[in-house]
Amino acid sequence: MKKKSTEGQEASRVCYEALEQWARGRIQELVQGLLEEEVEELLGRQKWQRKANVDAAIGYRNGYGKPRRLTMSNGTVELRRPRARGLEQRFESAVLPLFARRTKEVGALLPELYLHGLAEGDFELALRGLLGEGAPLSASTVARLKGKWQGEYALWRQQSLSELQPVYMWADGIYVKAGLEKEKAAMLVVVLGLSDGSKVIAYLGSGYRESKESWAAALRDMRDRGLVDPRLAVADGALGLWSSLSEVFPTTREQRCWNHKIVNVLDQVPKNKQAEAKAMVAALPYCSTRQEAEKGKKSFEGWCASNGFAKAAEILGRDWERMVSFYDFPLEHWKHIRTTNIIESPFAALRLRTDAAKRFKKVENATAVIWKALMVAQKRFRKLDAPEILKEVYAGVKFADGVAIKNEKEAAA
Repeated sequence: MKKKSTEGQEASRVCYEALEQWARGRIQELVQGLLEEEVEELLGRQKWQRKANVDAAIGYRNGYGKPRRLTMSNGTVELRRPRARGLEQRFESAVLPLFARRTKEVGALLPELYLHGLAEGDFELALRGLLGEGAPLSASTVARLKGKWQGEYALWRQQSLSELQPVYMWADGIYVKAGLEKEKAAMLVVVLGLSDGSKVIAYLGSGYRESKESWAAALRDMRDRGLVDPRLAVADGALGLWSSLSEVFPTTREQRCWNHKIVNVLDQVPKNKQAEAKAMVAALPYCSTRQEAEKGKKSFEGWCASNGFAKAAEILGRDWERMVSFYDFPLEHWKHIRTTNIIESPFAALRLRTDAAKRFKKVENATAVIWKALMVAQKRFRKLDAPEILKEVYAGVKFADGVAIKNEKEAAA
């Protein structure tokens, strides 16, 4: 009881300035205790105990390994890994694997810091501030990690996609300004919405200005890895994608992004009229039926005719069938498939950072780092709504104005 009282008094005397150091000390004691318990459980006895009988577990303690540092997201602690010998097979700690120097959370932190603008030379200073002076991380560590990411990216590009059930596909190009490249290269990105509601990145690779050849190569790559035709593809007005999509995935329906369309239309309207135009055009994708959207379109065309904005009306009408494809899919999914926001939102920071500071000498050198950052972002992707309906869409159920068609007469109508 006296010992507990002493410990309580010690904790109460911890001041704000020393709180971090005190907390790290307690974490170090906790992890070291876990390592000791792991060996005790393996050998079936505590450190000071001898074998109870000849049938007891074989093996014996053999001191400790050299002190080593483990970096966690809340700091760096120094640990001594207990050693055991005389075992039938080599002891491998589950708490602290042999070559582990940092937790998975810290491994995920590195690409995020890189993504958010830290140059290699800034890593050591930033990480020591976050993780403690003992953090075994430096610019050379980051350089080694980048090499590791390149290998991981190469393996990822070979993964089979045959087990996926793709319902929706979003595609976009992220432009990277590499230091020694005269032309900006497009990093082609494809995200899939699967029948279970999850979203996964299925493709990332460089291409020249989103050309047909580049997009065709990307789509064929996914097809050759076993991807079946998604039910709907959502993208901006890049002609390269649309012209190659019908060749590689011929049964996939096509939906153009409304955000891009609205911007293109407003570009043809004088600034003093843009607010009025935007109110009309932005309301179109939120019409409850295709017929209502058609009426809104005609109303806008009339407004354009009376104001002399024929070009704006022409751009709105261009590719109209691709603009209203979402009406043939469930109402619950319209918010997901009217735009490419699913790509735009998580990759907004990526667009900014890859254009900064001439970090990448060649586009190829940027790809693995961008891929790693996107893999981190993918863990935070929210699921699509109504996954039970996604299964219906994948199974081929037809919809009209967001509602499932129950019989052939409705489908014909």
